[in-house]
Amino acid sequence: MSFDFIIVIFLIGFIGSFISGMVGIGGSIIKYPMLLYIPVMLGYTAFSSHEVSGISAIQVFFATIAGVWAYRGSGYLNKTLITYMGGAILIGSFIGGYGSTLLSEAAINFVYAILATIAVVMMFLPKKGVDDIPLEQVTFNKWLAAGLAFIVGIAAGIVGAAGAFILVPIMLVVLKIPTRMTIATSLAITFISSIGSTVGKIVTDQILYGPAAVMIVASIIAAPLGAKLGQKMNTKYLQWILALLILGTAIKIWTDIL
Repeated sequence: MSFDFIIVIFLIGFIGSFISGMVGIGGSIIKYPMLLYIPVMLGYTAFSSHEVSGISAIQVFFATIAGVWAYRGSGYLNKTLITYMGGAILIGSFIGGYGSTLLSEAAINFVYAILATIAVVMMFLPKKGVDDIPLEQVTFNKWLAAGLAFIVGIAAGIVGAAGAFILVPIMLVVLKIPTRMTIATSLAITFISSIGSTVGKIVTDQILYGPAAVMIVASIIAAPLGAKLGQKMNTKYLQWILALLILGTAIKIWTDIL
């Protein structure tokens, strides 16, 4: 890799991981299209979609670790929620990953599009009073949380994503978890969800380790910076950034299908 190509990959990883840490998602919905299109636009060799998904998977793994580390001691990491939703999404993602071999690519894309659309609708629903709940008084239905995470895990496993962009609106709208707790906790759940996909990519040799290493370094630097900014930002702004990111994802997926 040339030095200028390394800089391009680093900047893609930095921007994606900064936003990832700030809004509590793995960041692959940002980095996937950036890795796919930006190097080609600048005249570099194109990555294949398999190479991009491999680089994204291992990068999300490290970005979420770095993001969670930045939230340690903040009080925003809900350990009970992480245990129930993290365990359920991990089991679901393994089942979905296996089941994806039985589905056509068109069917997989359709599942992804439906999920993204539901997530968009949920993000634009009113969330009055959610951020008025003191952190120590946050309660939720544990089995509903686990059941929803299991369903998201299956769907995420099918499409090869971590599923955080669907988990976040579920936590905000259905479980009524405050925004900052949702962001911090979803990073931890996304980390658990990404374990399966990362191991799968390594075992099947789908990772280009040079670009992946550059992205990992960018993640470790940028994700904590994004998390620190997210802790200071107005929660309404954070919700709008999330909503627009998920809307952009949904539009792109439907455009690809239609």
